[in-house]
Amino acid sequence: MAELSINGATIEIEASPDTPLLYVLTDELLLQGPRFGCGLAQCGSCSVLVDGVETRACITPIETLTGKNITTLEGITQYYAAQTGLPRASINPLQDALIEEQAIQCGYCYNGMIIKGTELLLDNPEPSDTEIRRAMNGHLCRCGTYPKILSAIKKASQKMLAGVEQNTIPADEESV
Repeated sequence: MAELSINGATIEIEASPDTPLLYVLTDELLLQGPRFGCGLAQCGSCSVLVDGVETRACITPIETLTGKNITTLEGITQYYAAQTGLPRASINPLQDALIEEQAIQCGYCYNGMIIKGTELLLDNPEPSDTEIRRAMNGHLCRCGTYPKILSAIKKASQKMLAGVEQNTIPADEESV
């Protein structure tokens, strides 16, 4: 039995220690953000943040995650809010920009793009095109919307730098 911290909740997992995190997230916890793509850590569909660093869940055994904070797509808005000092957010600027730029088509890469893009923007609020390309390298988009994804990350950066925090939920409201 393993005890994991996922999206701010401590969860007891009854799985073999060598079980990849992705299988626990999707099969046991029924989360739909991380996805099985290649199973070889090459496409980014399974990405999660582990202590704020993008990690490929398809190859990460749960035994390596005890005492670490795991954030999935389902918890990324609250992670973003906590990192930026917002009371709570319903959507982070990158999610908003991806929607505005119509960068996501089939949605298969969405999880990895959000996870890695959020990590990038929190570490480097004003990345250059080259820095964005370097950071997003290894995140595959089956639809080939890379130019729109690049535009969305730049737009999110501008929103963050301008301090525009749309879609903020007041701290006293309950989430559904």
